[in-house]
Amino acid sequence: MEFVEKWGTDVDTAVDLALDELKTTRDKVDVEVLEEPSRGFFGIGSKLALVRVKIKEEPKKEEPKKEKPKKSDPKKAEKTAKQSNKQSLDKPEKKNNTKDEIDQDDRKTEPVQNDVPKEEKNKDTSSIDVILAEKVPYPEENIAVPFLRDVTEKMGIDLEFTPYKANDYIFIDISGKDTGTIIGKRGQTLDSIQYLTNLVLNKNEEEYQRVILDAENYRSKREKTLEQLAHRLAGKVIRTGRTQKLEPMNPYERKIIHTALQDDQRVTTRSEGKDPYRRVIVELK
Repeated sequence: MEFVEKWGTDVDTAVDLALDELKTTRDKVDVEVLEEPSRGFFGIGSKLALVRVKIKEEPKKEEPKKEKPKKSDPKKAEKTAKQSNKQSLDKPEKKNNTKDEIDQDDRKTEPVQNDVPKEEKNKDTSSIDVILAEKVPYPEENIAVPFLRDVTEKMGIDLEFTPYKANDYIFIDISGKDTGTIIGKRGQTLDSIQYLTNLVLNKNEEEYQRVILDAENYRSKREKTLEQLAHRLAGKVIRTGRTQKLEPMNPYERKIIHTALQDDQRVTTRSEGKDPYRRVIVELK
């Protein structure tokens, strides 16, 4: 039985994502809720909904009863055979090239693989790595670090914060035994605290300073994962000709998908919907 499992901000959103991938409608599937969603506190500790959507099995059709073969007439069969032999002699022999035609059609329609040159595979184009290429220590007295210490203490987790100045960003590396908690599922907790830190740091400030929070090199790993996802979905679009919709992402992650496929001459990307449900669409050019 064909099924998919999808995450979403609520059950309906997750089901809609699954229906898009299965190319079917709600009345033709069975929905099983594996995890219920929860909002958490200011987005911290929130959980997505997880559903399993299965296509319903169609009832088996009864095979029609086979009719008993009629008794053949020897005289009629002999007459038909003579006519057939005469027609085969009159017509020129036709070359049996069915297999050749099929092979030729396969070669024409076989999609070009989304290969990346060897030198490009080894080249690191991750934007977070570019940002951190030149980083220098930054004073811990800035308001971002005290704010983070206060928030994490109230959360009951023990972490250390090391700030750097990286290009035009303030980069804060988080370490400690509770880094998994601060990252959260798919980085949702990390993104939420990063958002709050940016609000606090730039309150009543004329010049905007952007803060990037990272733990266990999560940002770089996530970017590489999204780039691989982008190329995999592009290959699927090229093979099947079907548009692919990604799950809702924040603007930063959507930009990674767009950038990863911007030089691909076979597919194009666009975004649709409104935040926080805005998602990337990958389709043929």
